[in-house]
Amino acid sequence: MDKLINELRVKIVTILNLMDFRPEDIGEDDLLVGGDFGIDSIDILELVIMIDKDYGVLIDNKKLGEEVFQSLRTLAGYIYENSTRL
Repeated sequence: MDKLINELRVKIVTILNLMDFRPEDIGEDDLLVGGDFGIDSIDILELVIMIDKDYGVLIDNKKLGEEVFQSLRTLAGYIYENSTRL
């Protein structure tokens, strides 16, 4: 799971072009949405597309998205539990 968390850190910083942050700046329990990273609904859409493409995991409704995108730990946990590619 640590490998997945580190991989997600890099993808989040790269895909969302978070130029003021390095992957290691994202703590496992930091708020992703509404936190210091400035991630908004458009950014979440980009991440949903990446997660579907890279891990085969679909996040297809707002309620699920709110649960999954609470933190890096919840995101990684959901992907780990639902991906057939890991």
